[in-house]
Amino acid sequence: MSDAAFPSPDAEVESVTPDELYEKIDAGESVTILDVRATGEYEKWHIDGENVETINVPYFEYLDDPDDELFEPVPEDEDVTVLCAKGGSSEYIAGMFAERDYEVNHLEDGMKGWARVLERKEIEGADEDTAVIQYQRPSSGCLSYLVVSGDEAAVIDPLRAFDEEYVADANEYGADLRYAIDTHVHADHVSGVRTVADDDIEAVVPASAEARGIDFDESYRAVEDGETLPLGETEIEVIHTPGHTTGMTSYRVGGVLFTGDGLFTESVARPDLEEGDDGAPDAAAMLYETLQERVLSLPDDTVVAPAHFSDAATTADDGTYTATVGDLHESMDVLSMEKDEFVEFILSDMPPRPANYEDIIATNLGQRHADDEEAFELELGPNNCAASQDSLTSD
Repeated sequence: MSDAAFPSPDAEVESVTPDELYEKIDAGESVTILDVRATGEYEKWHIDGENVETINVPYFEYLDDPDDELFEPVPEDEDVTVLCAKGGSSEYIAGMFAERDYEVNHLEDGMKGWARVLERKEIEGADEDTAVIQYQRPSSGCLSYLVVSGDEAAVIDPLRAFDEEYVADANEYGADLRYAIDTHVHADHVSGVRTVADDDIEAVVPASAEARGIDFDESYRAVEDGETLPLGETEIEVIHTPGHTTGMTSYRVGGVLFTGDGLFTESVARPDLEEGDDGAPDAAAMLYETLQERVLSLPDDTVVAPAHFSDAATTADDGTYTATVGDLHESMDVLSMEKDEFVEFILSDMPPRPANYEDIIATNLGQRHADDEEAFELELGPNNCAASQDSLTSD
């Protein structure tokens, strides 16, 4: 039975929007969720957090006169949010609980709605004449950035699902968007570089990524290591940082380094998404050299601004998923390993590859067409672009 086939519940059920649910979680309020998707889908991807208790009972178990024991895992003395994939079955199941006097609501549009939540936080460590806004997508852990200097702005690693947001936000800061920049060919989400760019906004990709077969209909600029892009009263420095991919490139603006998928605040890149398992050892060795020679050699107070965060990540005091080079070097054991040990460790426990990653890569290269809805469906789920977080950091 699809979501659309569920009738309206007999009891009145209030709904909560994805943004409202996120605000409660972000504020540290205790949240109880009944996720009625199939267990396999739940295990791949669900809402989590220190203050979130999630219970998974597939909706079909509640159909056809369910036993009382199916309701027992859900607390009667707490507000409970029921969610599903798109919002239909959750409303119906919430109605069943409401009939039994549970305090329940349901999540509008389900996990698809959750995937459209976008939070904004400003990085406090940016230079005085530059504003840097971190966009956080809690459903997948994707991070993108708006850099504003004077009357010009650039967006780094934009998501296609939110392409209109970046232009509007730049205007809110009194700036015109000048660049839409990718750090590499992403494997976990559909890039917004081409949909953000227009006659006045230049699409920018690493020149080293062209070898993977970029086939854009739109014009773009390919940048090399050591180049700079003027932006208002500052400039964007291009730094080739291969390892996650051969084309992986970081961008430095003053004291902030946008590392893409090369280095996160709780982990380092996985090296197998371009050349697969066979090429992963060489990529891991390349990643080691990049981190040691091109990233950790920067001043300790350099702020690392990655393209992803995981459940293992914690925020800085300003609410952003950032950390300084010095803090990461001190807290992340893997960054102090010798090369052979680093390679062996990274390859020993890699998580599953991102869902649909081959189709997403082809879409981002321009080799495959996807309309907006298909692009959105392709990227639903966790990002999985990092190596395993287990034992990467010091206690």
